[in-house]
Amino acid sequence: MKYANYEDVESGFRTLTSEERDSCEALLEEAAVIIDTYASGAEADRKKVVSCRMVQRVLSTSSASVPMGATQGTTTAGPYSQTWTLGTGLAMGQLYLSKTEKALLGIGNRIGTHSPLEDMTCDSEVWA
Repeated sequence: MKYANYEDVESGFRTLTSEERDSCEALLEEAAVIIDTYASGAEADRKKVVSCRMVQRVLSTSSASVPMGATQGTTTAGPYSQTWTLGTGLAMGQLYLSKTEKALLGIGNRIGTHSPLEDMTCDSEVWA
């Protein structure tokens, strides 16, 4: 299941090559899985916007000749040097939800706690 198609991704971004369109469709399916993992109940139009933003971010870095997952890189022309740092977390070429996208989906960092024991020890009618 996808929430957008390659035409949606192109809109406001750039025209994709035929190879990028194929990648785009696969990335949109992957983006939908990520979105549904965190916010399956979000509105469809928000899921579409977030899907497009996630895929546009990947496509904008894919032409940089950077290995997927690289967080840092160095290129030197002479005498031929290339260094890449691969790490964990958010990196170039990876699908992820940004802080803004999480807010669009109605998720994000919320501070608070809930103890399951409170439900067992307190009569909810008394505390209401």
